[in-house]
Amino acid sequence: MKLLLDTHCWLWAELEPKKLGPKTRALLGNLEHEAYLSVASVWEIVLKTAAEKLRLPSDPTTYVRSRLRRSGIRPLAISLDHVFALSVLPHIHRDPFDRLLIAQAQADGMTLVTADREILRYSVSAQDASR
Repeated sequence: MKLLLDTHCWLWAELEPKKLGPKTRALLGNLEHEAYLSVASVWEIVLKTAAEKLRLPSDPTTYVRSRLRRSGIRPLAISLDHVFALSVLPHIHRDPFDRLLIAQAQADGMTLVTADREILRYSVSAQDASR
Protein backbone atom coordinates (compact mmCIF):
# COMPACT_ATOMS: atom_id res chain seq x y z
CA MET A 1 0.00 0.00 0.00
CA LYS A 2 1.19 3.52 -0.77
CA LEU A 3 0.43 6.02 1.99
CA LEU A 4 0.38 9.80 1.57
CA LEU A 5 0.59 11.60 4.89
CA ASP A 6 -1.36 14.78 5.46
CA THR A 7 0.89 17.53 6.79
CA HIS A 8 -0.43 17.38 10.34
CA CYS A 9 -0.15 13.58 10.42
CA TRP A 10 3.49 13.70 9.39
CA LEU A 11 4.15 16.32 12.07
CA TRP A 12 2.33 14.17 14.63
CA ALA A 13 4.33 11.10 13.60
CA GLU A 14 7.54 13.05 14.16
CA LEU A 15 6.66 15.24 17.15
CA GLU A 16 3.66 13.65 18.93
CA PRO A 17 3.17 10.06 17.71
CA LYS A 18 0.58 9.29 20.42
CA LYS A 19 -1.83 11.60 18.57
CA LEU A 20 -2.01 8.94 15.85
CA GLY A 21 -4.35 6.02 16.42
CA PRO A 22 -2.97 2.48 16.90
CA LYS A 23 -4.00 1.29 13.41
CA THR A 24 -2.31 4.31 11.80
CA ARG A 25 0.88 3.80 13.82
CA ALA A 26 0.89 0.13 12.77
CA LEU A 27 0.44 1.07 9.09
CA LEU A 28 3.30 3.56 9.26
CA GLY A 29 5.51 1.07 11.06
CA ASN A 30 4.89 -1.67 8.50
CA LEU A 31 7.84 -1.71 6.09
CA GLU A 32 5.68 -3.36 3.41
CA HIS A 33 3.94 0.00 2.93
CA GLU A 34 5.55 2.91 1.12
CA ALA A 35 4.96 6.23 2.88
CA TYR A 36 5.19 9.64 1.20
CA LEU A 37 5.18 13.29 2.21
CA SER A 38 4.08 15.68 -0.52
CA VAL A 39 6.23 18.61 -1.49
CA ALA A 40 2.99 20.57 -0.91
CA SER A 41 3.23 19.61 2.78
CA VAL A 42 6.85 20.71 2.94
CA TRP A 43 5.79 24.02 1.36
CA GLU A 44 3.05 24.37 4.00
CA ILE A 45 5.53 23.60 6.80
CA VAL A 46 7.97 26.23 5.50
CA LEU A 47 5.21 28.85 5.26
CA LYS A 48 3.83 28.11 8.73
CA THR A 49 7.28 28.16 10.27
CA ALA A 50 8.09 31.52 8.64
CA ALA A 51 4.76 32.93 9.89
CA GLU A 52 5.60 31.62 13.39
CA LYS A 53 2.48 29.40 13.42
CA LEU A 54 4.62 26.28 13.73
CA ARG A 55 7.71 25.69 15.84
CA LEU A 56 10.14 22.93 14.96
CA PRO A 57 13.23 21.74 16.86
CA SER A 58 15.40 23.13 14.03
CA ASP A 59 14.99 25.08 10.81
CA PRO A 60 12.53 23.50 8.32
CA THR A 61 15.21 22.53 5.78
CA THR A 62 17.32 20.63 8.30
CA TYR A 63 14.34 19.20 10.16
CA VAL A 64 12.36 17.88 7.20
CA ARG A 65 15.37 16.45 5.37
CA SER A 66 16.75 14.70 8.45
CA ARG A 67 13.38 13.26 9.46
CA LEU A 68 12.63 11.99 5.95
CA ARG A 69 16.04 10.29 5.82
CA ARG A 70 15.60 8.77 9.27
CA SER A 71 12.04 7.56 8.74
CA GLY A 72 12.32 6.33 5.16
CA ILE A 73 9.32 8.44 4.16
CA ARG A 74 9.76 9.57 0.57
CA PRO A 75 9.06 13.02 -0.84
CA LEU A 76 6.29 13.15 -3.46
CA ALA A 77 6.78 15.75 -6.18
CA ILE A 78 3.88 17.75 -7.60
CA SER A 79 3.22 16.79 -11.22
CA LEU A 80 1.10 18.33 -13.95
CA ASP A 81 -1.35 15.44 -13.56
CA HIS A 82 -1.74 16.29 -9.88
CA VAL A 83 -2.49 19.92 -10.68
CA PHE A 84 -4.91 19.04 -13.50
CA ALA A 85 -6.73 16.64 -11.15
CA LEU A 86 -7.70 19.70 -9.09
CA SER A 87 -9.99 20.85 -11.92
CA VAL A 88 -12.42 17.97 -11.31
CA LEU A 89 -12.18 17.90 -7.53
CA PRO A 90 -15.43 18.89 -5.78
CA HIS A 91 -15.20 22.07 -3.70
CA ILE A 92 -15.76 20.48 -0.29
CA HIS A 93 -12.49 21.62 1.23
CA ARG A 94 -11.16 25.16 0.82
CA ASP A 95 -7.54 24.64 1.89
CA PRO A 96 -5.38 24.55 -1.28
CA PHE A 97 -2.72 22.32 0.30
CA ASP A 98 -5.29 19.73 1.38
CA ARG A 99 -6.98 19.86 -2.02
CA LEU A 100 -3.64 19.13 -3.68
CA LEU A 101 -3.00 16.18 -1.34
CA ILE A 102 -6.41 14.76 -2.24
CA ALA A 103 -5.67 15.18 -5.96
CA GLN A 104 -2.27 13.52 -5.55
CA ALA A 105 -3.74 10.55 -3.66
CA GLN A 106 -6.47 10.09 -6.26
CA ALA A 107 -4.13 10.45 -9.26
CA ASP A 108 -1.49 8.08 -7.85
CA GLY A 109 -3.82 5.52 -6.23
CA MET A 110 -2.57 6.26 -2.74
CA THR A 111 -4.25 6.10 0.65
CA LEU A 112 -4.33 9.52 2.29
CA VAL A 113 -3.59 9.41 6.02
CA THR A 114 -5.48 12.26 7.68
CA ALA A 115 -7.58 13.25 10.67
CA ASP A 116 -9.28 16.05 8.72
CA ARG A 117 -13.01 15.27 8.54
CA GLU A 118 -13.46 17.45 5.42
CA ILE A 119 -10.89 15.37 3.53
CA LEU A 120 -12.63 12.18 4.60
CA ARG A 121 -15.75 13.39 2.73
CA TYR A 122 -13.96 13.06 -0.64
CA SER A 123 -13.95 10.02 -2.87
CA VAL A 124 -10.39 9.12 -1.99
CA SER A 125 -8.87 6.11 -0.29
CA ALA A 126 -8.21 7.38 3.22
CA GLN A 127 -7.04 6.22 6.62
CA ASP A 128 -8.54 8.11 9.54
CA ALA A 129 -5.39 8.93 11.52
CA SER A 130 -7.30 8.96 14.80
CA ARG A 131 -7.83 5.19 14.48
